[in-house]
Amino acid sequence: MDDITAADARKQWSDLLNRVAYAKERVVVTRHGRPLAALVPVEDLGMIERVRGLLRGRDVRGALREAEELGGVSWEALRVELDL
Repeated sequence: MDDITAADARKQWSDLLNRVAYAKERVVVTRHGRPLAALVPVEDLGMIERVRGLLRGRDVRGALREAEELGGVSWEALRVELDL
């Protein structure tokens, strides 16, 4: 993964987009030597979102298990209450 300063990214924006979109490069934009943002191919973004969804699902299942152990509301009751 390459690093590029925000100033250089602004100057090279078109080339940078092509590198990310077509060459599938990943680029970290920095400011004052600190990471500011990352440019990734749209396919990588899709993968990141799928992983986040899986982790959220795991969190929800864990929370439901914990609620059941502590005598909380069932998923069905919560779903009905929230109109999901």
